[in-house]
Amino acid sequence: MDTCPVIRTATYLSGQLYDDCPVRAVKEGPATMSVTNRILIIGAGPVGLVAANLLVDEGLAVTLIEASVDLPRDLRASTFHPPTLDMLERFGVTDSMIAQGLICPTWQFRDRNEGAVATFELARLGDETRHPYRLQCEQWRLGEMLHARLERHPLATLRFGCKALGARQNGSGVEVDLVDGDGTTETLSGAFVIGSDGIGSVVRKAMGAEFEGQTIPEIFLTISTTFDFSSAIPDIANISYISDPQEWFVLIRTASVWRALFPVDSGLTDQEVTAPERIERLLQGAVARPGSYEVRHRTAYRVHERVASRYVSGRMLIAGDAAHVNNPLGGMGLNGGRRKVALDVVQQTTLRNRAMLNTREPDARAAYYADLRRTVADPQAHKAYLMRTSMIQSLRDVASIP
Repeated sequence: MDTCPVIRTATYLSGQLYDDCPVRAVKEGPATMSVTNRILIIGAGPVGLVAANLLVDEGLAVTLIEASVDLPRDLRASTFHPPTLDMLERFGVTDSMIAQGLICPTWQFRDRNEGAVATFELARLGDETRHPYRLQCEQWRLGEMLHARLERHPLATLRFGCKALGARQNGSGVEVDLVDGDGTTETLSGAFVIGSDGIGSVVRKAMGAEFEGQTIPEIFLTISTTFDFSSAIPDIANISYISDPQEWFVLIRTASVWRALFPVDSGLTDQEVTAPERIERLLQGAVARPGSYEVRHRTAYRVHERVASRYVSGRMLIAGDAAHVNNPLGGMGLNGGRRKVALDVVQQTTLRNRAMLNTREPDARAAYYADLRRTVADPQAHKAYLMRTSMIQSLRDVASIP
């Protein structure tokens, strides 16, 4: 469907369309840029930065609003799937991401005691994508590249250190109330507002959208360590999900460190979760070694599985964690943007991954393992599974909807 640039962007972010295009007048040169015709974007994470770059490249004026004084450096997300890398090529950043990251041609499901259960080979997607692999690259690296690109663009205005307090809309535009670090308040006007402002999104609340779902009954602890797990587990893939009925975990290699993720009792405080003695016990349980582990970073966070009841309301749109959140098992949160994909693929896959990792019933575990082994052994099933888990298939399915 041929629509104006902001509608194509909205469709890309949310999978929904407007019936008309009231924002055609937004497209104008920098000399005639009107403050009331700009697109306001709240949140300078990767989703907000991608949206801003998409819009200015189409000749649309953008004001990007971020509460942090500096660009956020969230160390949790690092997995980029093939179609995401394909999409990012339009900004000229993919080669730099590859240079700074780690190409992972395989990923693995393992049993803590039995070892490798199934190894999936992303090279089988070579005819479907220009990037038949997962890339491990901290998302803040992408953020810095996209931010630098916006700084050079005459249609982009960057407002860091400004927190959005609320948003509202009428028939002709939107307004966003801000407060800066000095406590000074102001109101910005625009044609549309995109809320990429996280799980507590003021835009989602202004839309009156429900955020339906559940909170996972564990705290997830992520640890970055310099220890090379491949030296102790020679057949381990750079991305490995390790099942155990008592204490499952995930190991992911980046260009500089290995990252480990463990589920921890939700009744503990963040200080108790990240205590050095707990971290040492968990890492030694993964691979016992003489001496202590060198730990570069640790983070404890609660995990939710939620999808907003709608992504678009009039002149308001939401995207990223403002629209959908999920557990990180599969690295899908950063890569799946449309509502149908979030419901049908991301949530279902991440919940199934979690179930496979921590199921205690022996028969259920054996059935999971047998299914994975059958899938890997069958070339057609192997590729079909990768098409789903890399989200190539889901994007094609959504694109085919009339």
